[in-house]
Amino acid sequence: MSELPFYQPAGNEIDLFEHAHRNRLPVLIKGPTGVGKTRFVAFMAAKLGLPLFTVACHDDLTAADLVGRHLIGDGATYWSDGPLTRAVREGGICYLDEVVEARKDTTVVIHPLADHRRVLPIDRTGEVLHAPDSFMLVVSYNPGYQNFLKGMKPSTRQRFVALRFGFPDAAHEEAILIGETGCDAMIAKRLVNIGRSLRALKDVDLEEVASTRLLVYAAILIRDGMDPVDACRAALIEALTDDLEVAAALEEVVLATFGK
Repeated sequence: MSELPFYQPAGNEIDLFEHAHRNRLPVLIKGPTGVGKTRFVAFMAAKLGLPLFTVACHDDLTAADLVGRHLIGDGATYWSDGPLTRAVREGGICYLDEVVEARKDTTVVIHPLADHRRVLPIDRTGEVLHAPDSFMLVVSYNPGYQNFLKGMKPSTRQRFVALRFGFPDAAHEEAILIGETGCDAMIAKRLVNIGRSLRALKDVDLEEVASTRLLVYAAILIRDGMDPVDACRAALIEALTDDLEVAAALEEVVLATFGK
C-alpha cells in the first residue's frame, strides 16, 4: 500500500466518512477556504484504496463536462466519458469541489446517484450505469460564499450526510504545520498566532481570512530559509489583499511576532 498523504484529524470525520462509504451514502463537506476539505478527500481515497476523480466546479461547468460527450477524431465520432462517469465505471470517488459554483442544471445530474437509486443515466448513449458498492459521491462548498443565487437547493442538500470543517484550534493547527512542512515547533506556534490574530481583526476588509493552507505556505518558505517577515508578506498578506492600507494593517500583525 502506498504512503497516505498527510492529514491531521480534527474530530470524527474519518470515522463518519468510512461509515458513509460502507453504507453507500454520499457526503457533503462544508467549510471555509483552505481548511483541508480537499486534502481530507484525497486522504480518504488513499486510505480506502479508491481512485479519486476531482472536479473543480465553476460557472461554465456543464452536465457534459461531468458525464461526457461525443468527440470527433480520425474521421469518426466517439464517446468520451467525463470524470463522473469514469468514477462510476471504476467504482471510485467523484469529488465535486465548490459544487455551488456549478450551473444549476449541472447539479441535477448527480441526483439519481445521490439517493437510493445510485444510477447515472447517460442520455446521449442510452446507457444507465448502476454504481458499484465502492462508488462514492462527495461534494464540498464554502458557506461563506453562499448567496441567494448560489446556495445549494434543499432537494440537493438533503441527499447527503454532511460534515462541517472549521478552522482548527491552535494546538491542532500547529500539528498540521509541523506534520505538513517539517518546520520548527516555535515557527509553527508563531505562524498559528499570526493566523489567529488576522482572523480576529474587526476593522479590516477581507473577503477571506488567513487559511491553514496559507500558513502552510509561509511555513514552507521559512523552513527553506526565507526571512519570516518576507515569507508572511508573500504567503499571507499579498495573498489576502490588494489594498495597500489593509496590507499595512496585516503587516503590523506579522511584525509584532517576527519584527526585526
